[in-house]
Amino acid sequence: MEILSGLNLEEFEALTEKLGASKFRARQIHNWIYLKSVKEIDEMTDLSVKFREQLKEVAKVTDTKIKVKQTSTDGTIKYLLEYPDGECVETVLMRFDNRANLTACVSSQVGCAVNCSFCATGKRGFIRNLDYREIIEQVLTIQRDTGLKVTNIVFMGQGEPLLNLENVLKAMKIFNEDFQIGARRLTVSTSGIIPQINKLAQLDMQSTLALSLHASNHETRAKLMQIENKYPMDELHKALKNYTDKTGRRITIEYLLIKDLNDTAQSARELAQYLKDIKCNINLIPYNPTEKNDYQRPSNNSIMKFKYLMEHSGKKVTVRLERGADIDAACGQLRGKIK
Repeated sequence: MEILSGLNLEEFEALTEKLGASKFRARQIHNWIYLKSVKEIDEMTDLSVKFREQLKEVAKVTDTKIKVKQTSTDGTIKYLLEYPDGECVETVLMRFDNRANLTACVSSQVGCAVNCSFCATGKRGFIRNLDYREIIEQVLTIQRDTGLKVTNIVFMGQGEPLLNLENVLKAMKIFNEDFQIGARRLTVSTSGIIPQINKLAQLDMQSTLALSLHASNHETRAKLMQIENKYPMDELHKALKNYTDKTGRRITIEYLLIKDLNDTAQSARELAQYLKDIKCNINLIPYNPTEKNDYQRPSNNSIMKFKYLMEHSGKKVTVRLERGADIDAACGQLRGKIK
């Protein structure tokens, strides 16, 4: 049985040719899947009843199931999705007041091998990569369920996207060409996989690269992120500089603020020095509590003081607006299983 979600136009054309139908029919099916997000073939009402019956004999729209759906008091929706092999991931739809943007936070792996100390996902360990069709199914599921059109996609869910780069790039191509989401509305986040950052620099894509830095020095970062021992900050700096020099694009630096660990004035000064020659914006993320660690969220005063010090260095600095913390959908809280 062919799964229609994830096929490109050429693959739709091959399918309709097998059924003795025209390429025009392939375009119609393509639009129903990606632009109208139908749940069933019978919803494709500009196809004849006879052709729909033929299509149902050989294909269906999706084989991904919503296992659990939770809605936050702020309107954020978190889905636990189940794939045919029984593995599950979480994906999140974020809505912001007074903004037209609807952002999907998608996962790229089941579990994660990076195992950052502040993140719930890594506690599962790495299970497997998602293929590109499983990645795009996350956005299609959101659109089918809500009837809304996703406008922005961030690869900031479960997993390290750059350790599954081939499938991530295929998914991004479909998001851009088939969903018609602009490349600059696609953001890929990484913990700092240097060879893959260098590869993205060569590809010179229009999408945004976000780096989870989270510390201002090697010792603190090694405590927070095991990846620091393999790809240390000194080498990472070279890769970031190479990326911005080659692409001319600004990197987003993600910095998780943890009370008394990396939120001090000294940390801010060190961070400013580290980033002084990197073309970047800084996104501060107040820590969201997860199980199995003793980290705490800084006070609002500490957050604003850190922001002020970083702005004084000449960088554009924002504090991430927390979404979905009451349903464990905020940064670092995704697990991908029923608790």
